[in-house]
Amino acid sequence: MPGFGPYATYPEALLAACPIILSKPHATAGRLGAQNFELRWRLSNEYCGWVYYTPDHQYELSMLTDQAVPDPANRWKNCKLPPFVSDPRYPADSLQYILAIHNHPFEDILSERDIRFIVEMGKLHGFESKTQATTTRLAIIAFFSRSDALESPPCDGFFEYIPFTGALAKWTRAGEKWRKEQLGSVKWINDDTYEIHWN
Repeated sequence: MPGFGPYATYPEALLAACPIILSKPHATAGRLGAQNFELRWRLSNEYCGWVYYTPDHQYELSMLTDQAVPDPANRWKNCKLPPFVSDPRYPADSLQYILAIHNHPFEDILSERDIRFIVEMGKLHGFESKTQATTTRLAIIAFFSRSDALESPPCDGFFEYIPFTGALAKWTRAGEKWRKEQLGSVKWINDDTYEIHWN
């Protein structure tokens, strides 16, 4: 992704990706219930991409896509993220998939499709990656802004699901610091069925 990094650490890449995605046209619909929310939601787009780890021990961001399937009944716009990144600088099998990232047009939890998608990607790419500094676990991230700003809304937080641990969390910004709220955990009963145990 032109203008992105690369970054040496996972947190740097994650936090740098948020404002990039939220600055895209119609990436947010503002606060639920705010004036013009319904119109802004209908016009909104969901953008998605991969944060991946390269043989140069750096974190990169793929190009973003905004191809989505709307679901008006549930206020979801699910982005179609391709399962593979094409980076001509490296052999395809040398890339490690770290984060599937996207925006939610408003502050809303991860959808069933989000949860199922990242599990399928884990089966394809692996649920853990060995990096130079540590072991990272595949996760899906949904960024959100609480602002009604039409251009460059602030990154106020993100929802996170890590299939390896089952953990569902919500991260929110408080000034320069971030606060983590453990929402619950996903328990898979079989390959097709799961339950969410909320805290």
